[in-house]
Amino acid sequence: MVKTPAQHRIIPLLENGDKLTRYEFERRYNAMTNLKKAELIEGIVYIMPAALRFRSHGQPHGWILTWLGNYEAATPGVALGVEPTVRLDLDNEPQPDAVLLITPEAGGQARVSEDDYIEGAPELIVEIAASSVAIDLHGKKQAYRRNGVKEYIVWQVLEQKLSWFSLEQGEYLELVPDDLGVLRSRVFPGLWLAVPELLTGNMQSVLAALQTGLQSPEHAAFFEQLPPSMS
Repeated sequence: MVKTPAQHRIIPLLENGDKLTRYEFERRYNAMTNLKKAELIEGIVYIMPAALRFRSHGQPHGWILTWLGNYEAATPGVALGVEPTVRLDLDNEPQPDAVLLITPEAGGQARVSEDDYIEGAPELIVEIAASSVAIDLHGKKQAYRRNGVKEYIVWQVLEQKLSWFSLEQGEYLELVPDDLGVLRSRVFPGLWLAVPELLTGNMQSVLAALQTGLQSPEHAAFFEQLPPSMS
């Protein structure tokens, strides 16, 4: 079979600022085997730098994963993902720093496609941002809210601030910590975060607060809601 001129065309490279459909974004992304990370946010391409700084991203990312990983290990029916591609809608395909979702078998709202991508909105998304000017608090926040991501955490490392947003009647409201500085998830029972300790890297205290949450009545009640095969 002789190829037509259209079949000989080279797939264009992804460029920062390109305005593309999700289909075209994936086509170009898959053709660029040397590209580490790119996202489609509100139809605009954002290419992430290959190099990431340790104290402003790598280490905080590790602390968040330790916290979420301990929760996942103690809680059937949830799944933790690290930088997964998420097909939110036709204009948004982000690659968040972390997602925690309720599995479809346990009644979650997202699913894993046949080609092994998350489709739909995970219940919780976490992003590590350098500061409040990052896209995480603007374009991404808007896309996550519109698509029904129930909880969204943004850690602004350079500003030593962590914001935890909860979706209430279509809008994101920021959760308020208790007197000890602990934030409690409204979607994942027992997922408690000692914010001051996390910001200073005191992971022993972070995990101690989480353990208290895991021993709470609400976390125990979560087991009772699971299908018999999962509890």
